[in-house]
Amino acid sequence: MGRFDGKVAFITGGARGQGRAHAVAFAREGADVCVIDRCAPIDTVPYPLAGPDDLADTVALVEAEGRRALALEVDIRDGAAITAAVATTVDELGSLDIAVANAGVVGFGRFWELTDEMWADMIAVNLTGTFNTMRAAVVPMLERGSGRIIATSSMAGRMGNPNLAHYVASKWGIIGLVKTLALEVASRGITVNAVCPAAVDTDMVHNPALYSLFCPDLVDPTKEEVTPRYQATNPMRVPWIDATEVSAAVLYLASAEAHHVTGSTIDVSLGSAAGMP
Repeated sequence: MGRFDGKVAFITGGARGQGRAHAVAFAREGADVCVIDRCAPIDTVPYPLAGPDDLADTVALVEAEGRRALALEVDIRDGAAITAAVATTVDELGSLDIAVANAGVVGFGRFWELTDEMWADMIAVNLTGTFNTMRAAVVPMLERGSGRIIATSSMAGRMGNPNLAHYVASKWGIIGLVKTLALEVASRGITVNAVCPAAVDTDMVHNPALYSLFCPDLVDPTKEEVTPRYQATNPMRVPWIDATEVSAAVLYLASAEAHHVTGSTIDVSLGSAAGMP
């Protein structure tokens, strides 16, 4: 028996990284899963994004756990498209019990050098896309009188970070969305929470653009060269966490054990949260 037998989880950004880890974790605990991903590049994102093959690999991993998997190529910036994806999920998988608004991107630049396009893309994907996902997912949950919504924020949503103003703003905004929707649905059987990870061992972290952000003094820095820089960002001196560690927090928030937890953030922070008020 799994914790989520008979449940359906809807996960954005599911083609790889944290989204894939969440999809597999829910499947392993008995849930059927719909995974959403844009599967196309964005000009202002300085590293390769997931493609159709990545999404297909996630489906295969979910099915290997013996669960049904539905994959949809959807741009979460398109509110109508994400609403349609929720409807398709309910039609094909039978319900929507858990929504994980996970999709997001990162870029960087000094505050005064961020272009209008860089700002607009970051806010559109990370903040508006999360809003679109939460807004679409909560409707069938209100009809059923139950549901769990978990959004991926970041430790960057709990502090300032040089060179990441647009990313930081989007992740702070997600926490505001979570707390507001949690209040609106608190008496309706639905909980709404956020996870705030530190750096996660995914393609979002491991790419030349982000390596150069942490090692601007080096030419083409390697993973080995950036590791000490990442270690220095947190008290535990660990460079990055595994995506499955974030999945553990997500599964807890979606579980029956967390039925009285709402409007909260869980920091998977390698100790960084200890220095915050």
